[in-house]
Amino acid sequence: MKLLIIFIYIIITNFSYALEKPDIKNLVLIKNPKTYKDVVFKDLNQKNVELDDFKGKLILINFWATWCAPCKEEMPSLDNLQSNNNLNNLKIFPINIGQEDISKSELFFQKLNIKNLDIYIDSRITLAKKFALRGIPTTILFNKQGKEFARIIGSIDFNNEEFINWLKNYN
Repeated sequence: MKLLIIFIYIIITNFSYALEKPDIKNLVLIKNPKTYKDVVFKDLNQKNVELDDFKGKLILINFWATWCAPCKEEMPSLDNLQSNNNLNNLKIFPINIGQEDISKSELFFQKLNIKNLDIYIDSRITLAKKFALRGIPTTILFNKQGKEFARIIGSIDFNNEEFINWLKNYN
């Protein structure tokens, strides 16, 4: 009887974990969500954007560059994610860390027909250092309290239904 109870407990806990985390190999959940101070980057008009101003929203910060092939591959699906009606509390900040002229970013978005996202810049790569990025693309997910609860290291298809259904839990 004890073995049966243990077996049922293991099955239930593994099943509930599977429901919580989608089967995406490069999605890393943060057990103790992290808080960061002074998360500031620039918009196309060189005005500061502060992450703290968006508390209460589900935030995705996607670090990319125009010369990054995986970034180019995932950007259209990231654009679709921003317009997903089931994620009405989502704000995505695609931040170019490529240290290049703004016109290259604009051309990159134009060629990929990106309509739902704005371009942001981390020209000094201060955020890349702050978040200890190991490569791009990297997407960092922040909950409504402004804490990092997950990160995606590398590219994914943001149109993945399992990912979208999981993300709805944080919307």
